Amino acid sequence: MEVEMEATGAAASLPAKPQFEPLKPHEMSDGRVQFRKISVPPHRYSPLKKAWIDIYTPVYEQMKIDIRMNLKARKVELKTRSDTPDVGNLQKCADFVQAFMLGFDVVDAVALLRLDELYVESFEIKDVKTLRGEHLSRAIGRLSGKGGKTKFAIENATKTRIVIADTKIHILGSFSSIKVARDSLCSLILGSPAGKVYSKLRAVSARLAERF
Repeated sequence: MEVEMEATGAAASLPAKPQFEPLKPHEMSDGRVQFRKISVPPHRYSPLKKAWIDIYTPVYEQMKIDIRMNLKARKVELKTRSDTPDVGNLQKCADFVQAFMLGFDVVDAVALLRLDELYVESFEIKDVKTLRGEHLSRAIGRLSGKGGKTKFAIENATKTRIVIADTKIHILGSFSSIKVARDSLCSLILGSPAGKVYSKLRAVSARLAERF
């Protein structure tokens, strides 16, 4: 009985549990401002000028990240502010701007800010098969199809966005969607006819739809 009394007395004498306010992003980095710099390739300079407001608005107003164009260095510079709600916003904005530089439209790239499970994967045609001259040109033609038909079909079936820039291919989407789109593109590079790839896509996308 005495032991119980002592235990309750000890519990009553313990100090109250401290309540700490959550740290702000600028406090996490010891008050240091964090930066990201994204290089602007020469061919994306004009599109960046035209779409600057569409890029600036979500980054500055919604993600609370400072953004500016360094004309001398030809880089887009991002930095955290004292009112940035989450330290991860800086990397999200950097990914968003980088996706635009790779050739994605702003309306597609802005999904990187909204959703966590999206990312961009890039590979080159030579990573799949070494092709030169006419063979390389025909492979790029097979990837796009007449008027971009094949590319659009793969995008719609896998819920991804694809950019074919010369011999480089960039895919924006979720992990499983990117895998399906990449497999289809690799089949086309290796010489599969578009019809065969379409039928395989239909089967895989139906299976994906059942899973979710």
